[in-house]
Order: sequence, then structure tokens, then C-alpha cells
Amino acid sequence: MKRTTINPNKINLLQRIHIDGWLLVGLLVLSGVGLFTLYSASGQDMEQMERQFIRLGFSFVVMFVLAQFPLGVYRFFSTYAYVGGLLMLIAVLLFGDMGKGAQRWLDLGFIRFQPSELMKLAVPMMVAWYISKFTLPPRSAHIILGFALVVVPTILIAKQPDLGTSLLIASSGVFAIFLAGMSWRLISVVGALIGAFAPVMWFFLMKDYQKQRVLTFLNPESDPLGSGYHIIQSKIAIGSGGVDGKGWLQGTQSQLEFLPERHTDFIFSVFSEEFGLTGVMCLMAIYLFIILRGLIISSRAQDAYAKLLGGSITLTFFVYVFVNMGMVSGLLPVVGVPLPLVSFGGTSMVTLMAGFGILMAIATQKRLMSR
Repeated sequence: MKRTTINPNKINLLQRIHIDGWLLVGLLVLSGVGLFTLYSASGQDMEQMERQFIRLGFSFVVMFVLAQFPLGVYRFFSTYAYVGGLLMLIAVLLFGDMGKGAQRWLDLGFIRFQPSELMKLAVPMMVAWYISKFTLPPRSAHIILGFALVVVPTILIAKQPDLGTSLLIASSGVFAIFLAGMSWRLISVVGALIGAFAPVMWFFLMKDYQKQRVLTFLNPESDPLGSGYHIIQSKIAIGSGGVDGKGWLQGTQSQLEFLPERHTDFIFSVFSEEFGLTGVMCLMAIYLFIILRGLIISSRAQDAYAKLLGGSITLTFFVYVFVNMGMVSGLLPVVGVPLPLVSFGGTSMVTLMAGFGILMAIATQKRLMSR
């Protein structure tokens, strides 16, 4: 009987280009589902599809490039990225560009960008770098300073105002601290402090339209043709999908344009109406696969910095999914968080894929050190 041999060069191809095959497959499948859904949600707008395809391609290039750097590069630049991001956030508050009632952008003449997107990576990098310098689990003093590193940029971004991004940034930093080994007693104390801080946010940080979002979340039927219209139509779309859905391009809420923002924040409602509970479970399975793969990569990392940073990036991706699905289902207030790699958009997609590039670098580090 002839024995077949496997070419080791083929096996090591992904390792040589510093790519985790399983994670790449999950991201490609999710991106394909996103393009498929966006075609329907956009009303078959080919121009919008082309723009999304270009953004996806650019995001994957960013992921590939960042995966090539040794993890020591990210460790070295953690403090520089964090301090630089803070300075840019302060600059935004002083002379940032206005848009849609918010002051979130810096205009440098040749480029206009949101510094808050940089902090989605800079904050977990900084917290992971600081916490990993000490013996784990960290002492209370180190945890307090770690929280301070998270709170400062969170408040600066909340004042722009941008509650959605501030929530994601706060989560990314808190996850790094939590994974370092916080006691449940300390977690309870932090939870109580967050609860005590809620009135401060309500009276001093939140704008009137943000307060209205919370009130609408509690009772959307109080203003069905105004502030409650989005969430009411979204819940109708999700519920009308049933078990098997109405079929691709057959959703009445989306195709007849009853559902606002159907190609961005509320694209999950379009997907639910057309593919039903069965499709939603498949989509959740794809997200779960990516999240589990990210956690596996983080758990196998060789040092504390890599473990904390990888786990934080992965769990922040989970927050994206959880918050978007929760807000369009009426389980959470609407805060403007996109559905990762499915919603139409550019900046947040690039940031997400940059995070996965760092995860790829962590996976590469693990393989190189195990040789």
C-alpha cells in the first residue's frame, strides 16, 4: 500500500505569513455573510456594496500587516499610543470638528479622523502593559491605577458625546484588569461604584438626546412616531421573521423602508426578518466561533501581556455583538454600536481588524516560542 506524504511547506504556509488559519476562516465567512446581508439592506445599491468591499479589503490588509510585527513592538509602543491618544482626545474637545451634533473629529487638512477609534486599541494595550509588569493577581493599588487609565479616556470620549465608543473603550480596559485576576469582592465594589456613578453621568455627562434614548428604551411606545419609532420597527422586523424567515430580499420592513438605518446599526433586524431564528442561530454560531478562537489564542500565549491584551480584544469584540443585538432587540438602549463586519461602515471595521491582527501576532508568538 502506497503511503502518502504531506508537504511540510504547505502546512507551514500560514505560519510563515503569521496568520491563524481558523481565525481567518471565521472572519472570511462572517464578512461574506455581511456582504450578502448588506446587498439586501442597502436596497441592492451596488455603489454601497463596492465601497463596503473596498473597506473590507483594506481592513484585511491592515490585519495582515499588523500580524507581521513581533509582540514586543506592541509592548514597546503601548505607552506612546495611549499618551498620544489622550492628547488627541483633548485636542478634539478644544478645537475638534463638529458633525451631526457631536465633536468627535480632528481635521488635519489632508485627513479627518476620530482619535477615539485609536483608543479602542491603545487603552487595552496600555492597561495590559501596566498590569503585566507586576505579579498576578495584581494588588489593589495596581488595580485602582489600572481603572484610572480606563476612566480618563472614557470620560473624554463621553463628553464628545459618544456613549457607544466610550462603552467599548471602558470594556476593553476593564476586561484586561478582570483577566489579570480580580477578586469577586473587588468586582462587587467596582459594580457598586459604577452604580453610584450613574447619577453623575445622567445629570452632568449625558446630553438630552442621550437621556431620551434611555427613556425610549424603558417605554418606546410612549412616542411611537418619534423617538420610539426605530426600536418599534426593529422589533416588528425581528418578530416577523419567525423561525425560517421571509427569504433573502423579501423582508417587508426593510425593503419597504419602514426600518430606519437598516444598513448600519439596525442591519441585524434585516437579517432576522429575512432568515428568521434559524439564520440568527447560524450567525451567532459564527460569532461564537471567532470569540472562542480568540480566547484559545489568548489562553495559549506565553506571557501575561499577550494573555491580557488578546483576551481584552476578544471580549471587546463580544461586547460589539452583544450590545448591537441587544439594542436592536429592545433589550438595551440604542447607543450606536455597529454589528461587527456586517454593518456598513469603515472606521470601526478597520479598528476591529487591526485588533485581530494583534491576535494573529499573539498566535504567531506562541508558535515561534514553542519551536
